[in-house]
Amino acid sequence: MHGLPQAEPTNATIRPGAAARRSPGWRISRRVRIGLASLIGTFALWWLATDITGVIGPHRFPAPAEFWAAFVQIAIDGYAGGTLITQAWYSTRLVIMGFLVAIATGVPLGLLMGVSHRAEALLNPAFLLVRPIPPLAWIPLAIVWLGLGDAAKILVIWFAAFVPSVINTWTGVRGVDRTLIAAARVHGAGELRLLWEVIIPGSLPMMFTGLRLSLQASWTTLVAAELVGAFFGLGRVLDAAYRDINPPMIAVAMLAVGVLGALTTRLVAVAERRLIPWRS
Repeated sequence: MHGLPQAEPTNATIRPGAAARRSPGWRISRRVRIGLASLIGTFALWWLATDITGVIGPHRFPAPAEFWAAFVQIAIDGYAGGTLITQAWYSTRLVIMGFLVAIATGVPLGLLMGVSHRAEALLNPAFLLVRPIPPLAWIPLAIVWLGLGDAAKILVIWFAAFVPSVINTWTGVRGVDRTLIAAARVHGAGELRLLWEVIIPGSLPMMFTGLRLSLQASWTTLVAAELVGAFFGLGRVLDAAYRDINPPMIAVAMLAVGVLGALTTRLVAVAERRLIPWRS
């Protein structure tokens, strides 16, 4: 009597080593290693081009030692009216305030224009006229209206973040599968339930794309706005360092803007993963 036939190994069989290599933790650690290697390589090229070969002179871009000295100076003693933490917190606060106001106004407007063709016909012509205006062009008018305080800077940041949030929200709503909307209507979904359970979830990916673009535009516009009439902030540091002909301090302020922009974008990505887990 013969025994039961044994199953042949198939391609679907996953070996333990392969499963470990495909695990999310492995992917993350590999990504971290690649990122660290990239940073180390960038630093090595910087050190080689400035300190070792002198291809880039100190009047053009600072060497690592000069950069570190400027960082220690602003971190401990302060520069342009405050320490690095003070300047960074001031800029971050303005960006968050302008960004939140842009979300509160741009996302509902994009939803309205995407859901209602009548609202789009009414509002889109005015939006198309305002949309091409560069955010920096609003700086003189914002100063005339609101003075040199924070409100003027928040207004400029709001406009910079407002346009991408409207466009991407509108695009996301119009990109929702019409079949899903029709099926929801057939099953008796009202307008509010249709909006909350079908349209908004379907448009969330494009909404978050707009939020990331809005956040990037907020940081870019903030630095430009703080170059004019600011008392604190990283833009103020850049302006003072430019007037003092201080390239190391300029580099420190630039790096601070980059790090803060990356951190805030990371927070948006975390919120996206929590609200759209199926996309991950």
